[in-house]
Amino acid sequence: MHFWKAHAYGNDFLYAAFADVVSNDLADLARHMCARTTGVGADGLILFETRRGGARMRLHNADGSIAEVSGNGVRGLGAILAQEQNAATGTTFVIDTDAGAKRLELVSRDDKGRPVFRAAMGQPERVARQDVALGDETLPLVTLWMGNPQAVWLVDALDTREMLRVGAALQHHPAFPDAVNLELARVVSPTEVEILIYERGVGPTSSSGTGSCAAAVAAAAFGGAERRLDVLAPGGRQRVEWRDDGVYLTGWAEVICDGTWLA
Repeated sequence: MHFWKAHAYGNDFLYAAFADVVSNDLADLARHMCARTTGVGADGLILFETRRGGARMRLHNADGSIAEVSGNGVRGLGAILAQEQNAATGTTFVIDTDAGAKRLELVSRDDKGRPVFRAAMGQPERVARQDVALGDETLPLVTLWMGNPQAVWLVDALDTREMLRVGAALQHHPAFPDAVNLELARVVSPTEVEILIYERGVGPTSSSGTGSCAAAVAAAAFGGAERRLDVLAPGGRQRVEWRDDGVYLTGWAEVICDGTWLA
């Protein structure tokens, strides 16, 4: 089976055309391909079919579970389409996901030649403060829907151990029956937020597109930040704009390689 590998800020995905899939068990295929030591290694497997002006995609997390959408995964698919079509700046792609259509605009190429996309990620929904009991403590989380379930913990200092502890615990918490993506977020200034990410179905990741959007919304709604800001994850900096017509995410993605998976 032919596949591509692409990433955005270290958040990496494998991509294959639906027509080329060699397995009837897609969850099993995702687990085997995404395994870091025995497979190709990735945070998820994205199956797609090209369409006029874009593509349709379905994302399996590294553990085989389905995810509605990934902001970085969508842009990785955009990078593949741009490479295959030799797309010029200004080209737009519409990617149909399980969370609706996401429109990508190829706005530029960075100093390494990587395509930079501005993605329309849609409106945040059900934005609320929620006190979540975890053992003997109560976590003041900001919960929302960003095409997928998100929980943002606004903190004064980022702590990787806390991210791992709380992120793992929330995956089996009754408040989140479908599990949840967790971001620890620190408002550095009104125009900058730092985050750590624990991704549903994956674990800790170096970046997350929807997680960056969720952290920006939470910081603007409850943390004193502006609605146009930079979100800095371990993998790098992305631009998020929360406008009246929705949230926009800007950053690069790149195709690393393509190859053949031997079933």
